[in-house]
Amino acid sequence: MNLADFKQQFSDLDFSDVGSWPMLVKIVAVILVCLGVLGAGFWFDTRTQLEDLKAAQNKEQELRTAFEAKQHKAANLQPYRDQMEEMKRSFGTMLRQLPSRTEIAELLVDVSQTGLANGLEFELFKPQAESPAEFYAELPIKIKVAGDYHEFGNFASGVAVLPRIVTLHDITIMPAKDNEGSSNLIMEATAKTYRYLEEGAQ
Repeated sequence: MNLADFKQQFSDLDFSDVGSWPMLVKIVAVILVCLGVLGAGFWFDTRTQLEDLKAAQNKEQELRTAFEAKQHKAANLQPYRDQMEEMKRSFGTMLRQLPSRTEIAELLVDVSQTGLANGLEFELFKPQAESPAEFYAELPIKIKVAGDYHEFGNFASGVAVLPRIVTLHDITIMPAKDNEGSSNLIMEATAKTYRYLEEGAQ
């Protein structure tokens, strides 16, 4: 059968009597109907299912990533707890190094005695107004001492090993003037000590 005969068969089809169609035309018609059904099924049903599947796969990946992150945290939970306990202990140790209000006077004596023990001559030792912070209060002390570098270094080392926290700030060292005595250097600084504020005071 040539192409012309095939076209002729299609042009002579009687759609009211499908049973009389030639076998080849029936086969082609069945194939076209199947393709149409498959195409319609894909467009109206399978396509939506594929989109839902893709969304579910993306959601699965997000959940897997979140699960892995939580699993990592859970696996390291005990080390985190141990680290937190260590931080609490360290914080408690630091708080114990902050003097209470009743110990401030003793601490001021300790600072001045440290300077005198290292050969310094105090020209100024003046506590300033207390400055409250988040959970502690800061007490600055203006000091001015006469001595030499070696004595200044011993004084700083002595302050550093006091049982309570004392820090030195704004240190200025300058040559002594003739009328300021026999020492060749003057050091001006601010010594700061800190007091823990009770919860009510905060």
